[in-house]
Amino acid sequence: MARVTIEDCLRQVPNRFALIHLAAKRVRQFYKGAPALVKADNKEIVIALREIAAGKIVPTEPLPALPEKT
Repeated sequence: MARVTIEDCLRQVPNRFALIHLAAKRVRQFYKGAPALVKADNKEIVIALREIAAGKIVPTEPLPALPEKT
């Protein structure tokens, strides 16, 4: 994968807010010493997004429902 895009990630996690929380959680795991699941020579946030786009990281909690418009 030459570049990771948000659209690639949104195919795996359809809610952009949940995507950001998932990526941030993964970056914190990197800082604690977790190994990367994809081969990349980038910053932690890019590696996290690459993992999500590749389907290696999926949310374990159900995605929150969006509030209904009133």
